[in-house]
Amino acid sequence: MKFYRTIDIYITKKFLGTFFYAIALILSIAIVFDMSENLDEFLSKEISWGTIISEYYLNFIPYFANLFSPLFTFIAVIYFTSKMAYNTEIIAILSSGVSYARLMRPYLVSALVLAAFSFVLGNYIIPPANETLNQFRQFYIDNDRQTVSTEINIHRQIEPGVFIYMRRFNSNNVGDRFTLERFDEHQLVEKLTADNIRWDEESGKWIINNWWKRTLYDNYEEIEKGYRLDTTLNMTPEDYKIVKNQMENYTTPELKKEIRLMKMRGVNTVEWELERHKRVAGPFSAFILTIIGAGLASRKIKGGLGFHLGLGLLLSFSYILFMQISTVFAISGNASPLVAVWIPNLGYSIIAFFVFRWAAR
Repeated sequence: MKFYRTIDIYITKKFLGTFFYAIALILSIAIVFDMSENLDEFLSKEISWGTIISEYYLNFIPYFANLFSPLFTFIAVIYFTSKMAYNTEIIAILSSGVSYARLMRPYLVSALVLAAFSFVLGNYIIPPANETLNQFRQFYIDNDRQTVSTEINIHRQIEPGVFIYMRRFNSNNVGDRFTLERFDEHQLVEKLTADNIRWDEESGKWIINNWWKRTLYDNYEEIEKGYRLDTTLNMTPEDYKIVKNQMENYTTPELKKEIRLMKMRGVNTVEWELERHKRVAGPFSAFILTIIGAGLASRKIKGGLGFHLGLGLLLSFSYILFMQISTVFAISGNASPLVAVWIPNLGYSIIAFFVFRWAAR
């Protein structure tokens, strides 16, 4: 018995064909609007069209294709399944002795193709493309506007047993109210405080101003003071500059490594962990949305294709809204990133189960 028959190939072609046609259509529209918005910048900067296409739009396309992937997976399933249902193709297939569960095989295989496509894009292709895209936008479109912010009330472990504190680190690479503490087996052995610390570009060292150091021994302690101290520390100014959505520029292996380093330094990694888990949860949603879409559209109901598409859009946008709400709970510290990202998939998996049971009756 063949695993994949003619009807399976037919449905797969319908599914993937509709999906890629819809994605190509929306990307074409997005490119036209983006080009019309940025055309003045392109012309004023005298950028060659080769540079615009290779550095901007070839990196623009994968990002938006992956962004719209869950939505258009759902719409594609709803659209072509509804058309098959109203052409009585679904009824003919089921009347020939094919069970509804067997009918879902090409749908799930197609969903697997789209999930793999989304996974590869999101984890390995889009991050370096995002970096090139952001550099292009910053240099040519955003007119070198400041794209980074700096932290306040900074607490870090810069290496095992060494902790630092700064009230603020500004864009001039100066941190004020600086404190450094060294511990040996949980015992404080040295504490240095200073008015400020400054990064010197020429020497590649940190300059500590108006400092006071206390060194503790078993039976006594030493106190030193000074106006200037040049030193090397296991940190750089980039550690304290926050680039918006910087985590999107890292491939998944790089992202995991960066999260480990940030945890070692005591940095809040919630947004980074959310990004990591989204890269798996997003592709997995293709299976859930496919099952729901096929179940809703496989039966003739009053309202026809328009009702199916309207219901499909309502469910897909509610899924996106649910995802945004759950990530807000993670950022506020009330839920773990893993739970926050996977709760929408869990909730819609339950909906998919009942839709499947209803459609299979």
